[in-house]
Amino acid sequence: MLDAAVAWMNARGNTEQWGTVPYSRIPGGAERVEGYTTRNWPWIAELEGVPAGALVLDSGPSPKMPIPAAEEPERYVRLLVSDRRHAGLGIGAALLAHAVEETRRARIDLLRVDCWAGGGGELVAYYERNGFTATDRFLSGTWPGQVLARRTG
Repeated sequence: MLDAAVAWMNARGNTEQWGTVPYSRIPGGAERVEGYTTRNWPWIAELEGVPAGALVLDSGPSPKMPIPAAEEPERYVRLLVSDRRHAGLGIGAALLAHAVEETRRARIDLLRVDCWAGGGGELVAYYERNGFTATDRFLSGTWPGQVLARRTG
């Protein structure tokens, strides 16, 4: 799914968000995905029994990103990806709604995510349409990012 997402972005001229190398060929990419499934809280959305999207929650942002930890307990969306063959069906939105419910179930009031803020801000707008509010902007090297937050209480 991640390799297909890179190809889909590149076909639309977006080479900045995730680069041009398939995710499975990025040094450390496979290990990162393994970590998502063993050290974090992963969920897979299915459509007619076939994986159609993935969400990974963590207790905070990646230590590799210049994002400070929250001053309160939080859940953090570390990965959200959907199979682009099913674009427009609301799979990502359903996974985000699940993240809200899981955060509530943990009795935590703060859910955050960071995303690429380039490309005219379309991804930031997507998270805002799904109930998040933009908070802090950051740079990771030359990669422009945006942190967004949502209260779940």
